[in-house]
Parts: sequence; C-alpha cells; structure tokens
Amino acid sequence: MRILIIRYKLTRGVPEGGEQGSEKNLKVLQKIVGEENVETVYIHDESHRRTLWEYAQGVMYMPAGYYFGLTPKRVRRIAERAKAFDVVFVDRSVFGIVAKRLKESGYQGRVVCFFHNVETVYFAAKYSSLLNPLRWLTVHCADRNDRWSCRYADRTIALSWRDDEELHHRYGRHADELIPVAFEDRYQREAYPDEFVGQRPLCMFLGAYMPANVEGIEWFVKEVLPHTDIRILIVGKGMEKIREAEWLRNNDSLAGRSIEVKSNVPDLAPLFEEADIMVLPIFKGSGMKVKTCESLMYGKNIIGTTEAWSGYELDYQRAGACCETVPEFAEAIQRCIGRPRFNAYSREVFVEKYSADRMVEKFRAVIC
Repeated sequence: MRILIIRYKLTRGVPEGGEQGSEKNLKVLQKIVGEENVETVYIHDESHRRTLWEYAQGVMYMPAGYYFGLTPKRVRRIAERAKAFDVVFVDRSVFGIVAKRLKESGYQGRVVCFFHNVETVYFAAKYSSLLNPLRWLTVHCADRNDRWSCRYADRTIALSWRDDEELHHRYGRHADELIPVAFEDRYQREAYPDEFVGQRPLCMFLGAYMPANVEGIEWFVKEVLPHTDIRILIVGKGMEKIREAEWLRNNDSLAGRSIEVKSNVPDLAPLFEEADIMVLPIFKGSGMKVKTCESLMYGKNIIGTTEAWSGYELDYQRAGACCETVPEFAEAIQRCIGRPRFNAYSREVFVEKYSADRMVEKFRAVIC
C-alpha cells in the first residue's frame, strides 16, 4: 500500500502545534506501511520566500475555495500524482478541495481527511476582529473546504467528540474515527524529578503568537497575577512581539514581577523540566490543544480552562485544575505549592491515552 500525504508546510524552524500533530500523523502512517511507501506533498516550504505574485494568487483564488498556497493548476497536478497511490491522506480539512478534485476526476483509491480542527471555527477565532479584511475571506474558504472534506472524503478523522458534533451540526456528517492529539514519547526517564513546588512557583505559558493565546496570557497577567506570588515564563513561536504589548510594557502594577518571554525555542524540554506549573488560560478555539498533550507528556501540574482541556479524558483535579475565573486560577496555583513538581498522574494519562504508539491501530483501521 502506498500513501500520499497532503501537508500544510515543510517547517524549517520551530514547528507550531498543528505541524507537530501533522508530523505525528506522518510517523504513524510510516509505521503502518513503511517509510518507503509514504510520500508527502507540502503546500508551503518555509525555506522558500513567497513572492508578491504568490501572495496575489493566494488572495485571488481563495473565494473559489483554494486555501492559500493552492491554485487550480496545482490541485490538478496533485490529482494526477495521486493516481500512483492507494490512499491520499489530506492532513487538514482546509485542503478539502483536493478531495473534491480527486473524486470528480475518478480517483479510485481511498481519500482520508484528518480534521485538526473544525477549520471554520478555528479561523473565526483566529481572525476575531470583525475589521480584519481577511476574516470573511478566510472563514468562507475554510467553510467550503470543511464541507468538501465531509462530502468527498471516503473516511474522516476528528480529534474529539466536540469537533465531531460540530461537523455533524454544520455539514451533516459524523467522523468515521476519533483519534485524539498524541505525541511521540520524548520524555522517558529511569528516574523522574522528585522536587516539590516552592513558595514562588514558576508558571509557564506555552503558545504561538496568535489572538487566542495572546488574549489568554494578557488576561492571566492582568487579572490573575496580582492575586498570586509567582514567576511567569511565556514561551512560543513569534512571542517576542508580546514584549512590546502596552499591557506588558507600560504596566506599573507589574513592577517587581518576574515575567520572562522566550520566542522560537528549538528545544522545549529544559523549560518544561524547569517549570513548576503549566498555566493554559485559553478561552477560544477548536480541536484539542497540543500544548496540553505536551504538558501531560512531561508530567506537569496543569491549570487550564475548559477550552485547554477540551477533548482530554482525565481527572482534572489530579492533573492540576480546570478553571475559568480569577479566584479559581489563584486558588489552584496556591494548592500546587508543596506538591511534587512531577505529576505522575499526568504522565500516566499521557502514556496510556495520548502516546503516538497508542494510535497506530486506530489509524490502521481507517487506512487499510
């Protein structure tokens, strides 16, 4: 069996959450059919600087449903190449137009679409400002592709029951399989940390520079921080921009507070090991949060919102806490003081439910 994967981009730097999920999908499929039987088409290559003409083309074709980077000519080429493969794995539903073209051109193999989010919901949150000129165009394009993915894919995969219900509500189709966010296990140790959370814990926020993350950490710093005695570490791709934010740069109430920002960190492992608590104040989004899974892998105490925990099946209180309000966050942080920095329950949940090795048979059932 040969599989052709349609991926968003070939990442040259620090991968964002979605790309980490795509890389996991690739590795699992390679385990099933062998590396030599899997090939990838990247819609974008970060080593290639886009020209002004490419940007213009991207905007020009989006109203017709070609998500940025796709054109009618390119989709035809993908459909032609796909003839040599038994399965085309569309690794984002914003490329639903590829599934549409494959079926309309008589492709005889199996088309599988993986929903990292309900992209319509994701982009509506990402471009939350109604004044953003790209908002309507992007959401409209995502909506068409989500619909085409549901209509033309032979098999669909969603991350969670929430996304499954959203897809059924919008497009009338349930996912054929639910396969949650998962990671290749990169934190196997003979002995795990045995220190305890101190009186002034280091709280780490992880997330790329995008509206839902920025709004979440801004709320946390402005509303929760004044009620706690903690150090904050903000980590994420592009997060250097946050240093210039008015609420962080010219806020007298933050005088003497320890807030550190790290951007584009190539290896997060030392930072995860250093952190006492992961704080995930995310209030908008779709899918499952990759940062939550990664935090479980490293055995962290995790304090997050309902959105941050969405799709995860576990006891929130044992892993940390599920919070929505300022008092809840402040109280949860206080409860962590004196507890082990390494949360054995979080690690156990990851190994049992969210390790990539656990997903192989689920993928096999969809692909084979």
